[in-house]
Amino acid sequence: MTSCVCVRTRKKEYPIMKLNVSVSGQTPVFWREALAELSDDLNMTLCEGGTEIRCTRGEGIAVVCDGVSVDLTWSSDVEFFRAMSLIPVPLAPCDIREKANFKSSGPMFDCSRNGVVNPDAMRFFIRKMALMGLNLGMLYTEDTYEVPGRPFFGYKRGRYTYEELKALDDYANMFGVELCPCIQTLGHLKMILHWPVFSHLRDHDDVILADLPETYVLLEEMIRAATAPYRSKKIHLGMDEAFGVGLGAHYNKFGHEDPKSVMGRHLKTVLDICEKYELEPMIWSDMYFHLDGHDYHSEGLPSEKAKAAVDPRVTLVYWDYYQDDESKYADALYKHAQFPAPTVFAGGIWTWTGPFPSYPTTFANTIAGLTACRKANVPLVLATAWGDNGQECSMMAALLGLQLYGELTYRDNYNEEDLFARFRRCCHADAQAFLDLSLFNYLPGMAVGVHGNPANVGKVLLYQDPLVQLFEDDLAGYPMTEHYESLVGKFARHAAENPAYPELFDFYTAMAHALALKSRWHEQAGPIVRSGDRERAAALCEEVPAIIDAVHALRISWRRLWEKTNKPNGFEVIEVRLGGVAARFATAGEKMRAFANGEAETIPELLEECLPLSRYDGNHFSCTNVMGMISTPSKIDW
Repeated sequence: MTSCVCVRTRKKEYPIMKLNVSVSGQTPVFWREALAELSDDLNMTLCEGGTEIRCTRGEGIAVVCDGVSVDLTWSSDVEFFRAMSLIPVPLAPCDIREKANFKSSGPMFDCSRNGVVNPDAMRFFIRKMALMGLNLGMLYTEDTYEVPGRPFFGYKRGRYTYEELKALDDYANMFGVELCPCIQTLGHLKMILHWPVFSHLRDHDDVILADLPETYVLLEEMIRAATAPYRSKKIHLGMDEAFGVGLGAHYNKFGHEDPKSVMGRHLKTVLDICEKYELEPMIWSDMYFHLDGHDYHSEGLPSEKAKAAVDPRVTLVYWDYYQDDESKYADALYKHAQFPAPTVFAGGIWTWTGPFPSYPTTFANTIAGLTACRKANVPLVLATAWGDNGQECSMMAALLGLQLYGELTYRDNYNEEDLFARFRRCCHADAQAFLDLSLFNYLPGMAVGVHGNPANVGKVLLYQDPLVQLFEDDLAGYPMTEHYESLVGKFARHAAENPAYPELFDFYTAMAHALALKSRWHEQAGPIVRSGDRERAAALCEEVPAIIDAVHALRISWRRLWEKTNKPNGFEVIEVRLGGVAARFATAGEKMRAFANGEAETIPELLEECLPLSRYDGNHFSCTNVMGMISTPSKIDW
């Protein structure tokens, strides 16, 4: 039985069929409450006399429909909801059977790089995870959770309260989704260690001081506070990229010692704390390779010293976002098997190179990585969505990557048509519109560069100074203006055709407009001044107010998207950056006007020789992600 409602878009109306359903048989405990939450997502309404869905708990997922009723089989709670999303609406005959390749899979939400996903958005993502069949969500919170008695821990950073996290855990549990914390207990603690109240616990800027009793008082408080809101006993302790451990204040206080020994002893003490609270800890595995002077893909197996430093009570998380060759993942998994601890895997949805995801890299590397994990019987896979350098890319833009993880969790091979259909079903959006977000990163004729080094031209052009044009040589010859002008129309259409995501596509439309105007300046300013063409300089001046207006419009749309997805904290960083872009264009316009009027002989900044920075092998563009390194060769933060 179906009913028809109309969804109004900004340009058109189109019908969405809603299926009235009646559910019977074996069901999860909270199925009724969960289906009420998912009604709009599933386009289903529970009612007496609706299409009969007969449910049985068994092995894997089965959805069998004869066109009149449905027989549904599910194994875990989250699979019940994925199975519901596999029922065709309008109803049609089908026979769909799936079995999960991994015991656990799901996203890690970066809530530490300024953007802290707000509770409403997190509930949105939990619902999407349920439809995709993803049963694990990990919140990466370096300092963005409350620690009682430590007011400077996460101070003014949008940290979660206990009550917020407890409510999210309750909500996730309703769908069979397990939430758990990922914190840091060695490196990546700069955001707390820079406060004077914690400075005595600092080995160096990013690493906490091992072997100091007070360190472990704090770490126990952190572990207790981080895990208290959750049902799960899982905790990710971090410990990645702790370069220089034992070589800062530790060296001055305790003398020289092999970093392997320091880290091994530190890990043992932290695991003792976890054991006290009956937790199931995991850590990133990279340091056990770095301590050998290697990385995951160096020749040879881990040394006996590296293996001895691993405590068998911990699970190692092999993280790798850079390979598009299945054999490289398989080889690294084999190396991990030499350690006396189990191994799980974390791949990446490339959201950390600026405001735009890199889907070509994401797809190539995820398909290769998860295929290797499936063949190696890895029990858990994570989809990290990092927010390096200020969380410029909205977590909403990562949805297609989550869908990819969902489909590869239940299917052995990638199929584009199936992925697109599932994305339309689960996320009510066109997958191509999300794939097109990556077009900001590449210019026509530029290599995609999937081998761990995707381009991010859009971010470079956004922050490149109008006078100190560091990337002028790298971008010479590419049709920048034409490219971004074409994206204005493309994303205006995407905005109209994907009404479930107005803030997302309005933002990218505004971004395309700003980059198109900005590109014209970057293409013309240097040649105009160097050729002494004052007439063209006068014409270029007339474009500056429109550029500044476009940057301000971008700021407004960016804030709307940010506050749709995140707590308000952290957006001040984006506004400072965009304010700087607008201010520099005001200065550039004044200087160009003086040159056009003959009041200035030249503009010295635009006469300086431009050296190649990021272009290589003719048409490749290397990622430059730090805003300060894009905008100026001077120190933006000492």
